[in-house]
Amino acid sequence: MSTMTTESPVAAPTKPARPTYRVTVRGVLRSEWTKLWSLRSTWIMLGLALLLLVGFGVFAAVRYRSQVDAGQSASGPFSGAFSDASAVSLSVFGINLGQLIMGTVGVLVMAAEYSTGMISSTLAAVPRRLPVLWSKAAIYATVSFAVGSAGALAAFLIGRPLLSGTPAALSPSDAGVLRSLLGSGLYLALVGVIGISLGALLRSVAGGITVLVVLLLTVRGLTTLLPASWDQHISPYLPSNAGASMYTLALTHDALSPGGGLAVLLGWTALALVGAAIRLKRSDA
Repeated sequence: MSTMTTESPVAAPTKPARPTYRVTVRGVLRSEWTKLWSLRSTWIMLGLALLLLVGFGVFAAVRYRSQVDAGQSASGPFSGAFSDASAVSLSVFGINLGQLIMGTVGVLVMAAEYSTGMISSTLAAVPRRLPVLWSKAAIYATVSFAVGSAGALAAFLIGRPLLSGTPAALSPSDAGVLRSLLGSGLYLALVGVIGISLGALLRSVAGGITVLVVLLLTVRGLTTLLPASWDQHISPYLPSNAGASMYTLALTHDALSPGGGLAVLLGWTALALVGAAIRLKRSDA
């Protein structure tokens, strides 16, 4: 008598299902946030910008106070940079250097990825491309606004006791003070976005920084060579002068209003962003 055994068929091994990845706005924002703060240069440059904003603001307040204590009448004229000074104008004394740093970091945020080749990995993860640009701009604008506003506000609060009893003394509740201090942060944020746009347009760190300096500083100087009738119609609409209208407390007669300056600078920023978006969408990385 024989016994028959039946072997059950062995099931073929099945491959684990591949996870489904989706590109979401939140995911792109988190990715760009991580990339921004993983660079040592970001911490150094933004820390330097904050230090310069506070340091120059406090130094200007000390110098102004020393002029008063040196015997210049509190109601008399002051010379040089301190003529018609106020606590706000002294607090934002370092904004010219701050704008260059913020704009430079903006250029680095975008152009450095082209220099290192990391842009290929970035665009492979986000094939639609444009969310990368929007996310970089949104995150860096928020960071720049926070750093710029904090620097101006800290310089104002530290310098306030130094300016007590002088013609420049102001309190945060005075008309236009908070608008000017926050306006300086908003100006730096928009300069940072312009820097990102130039980095995407030129794909070169050196080229982006050069164009940024020309746009913010050189063009403003060149317009003074124009006939006066031309200069007074062109100068208020330059990015730096329009931005100054946002954080200047006492505006001159030929300057734009704070709202007008914001509108003009938003127009420059939008123009740069649109150009960057077209280049990013249509050109190979």
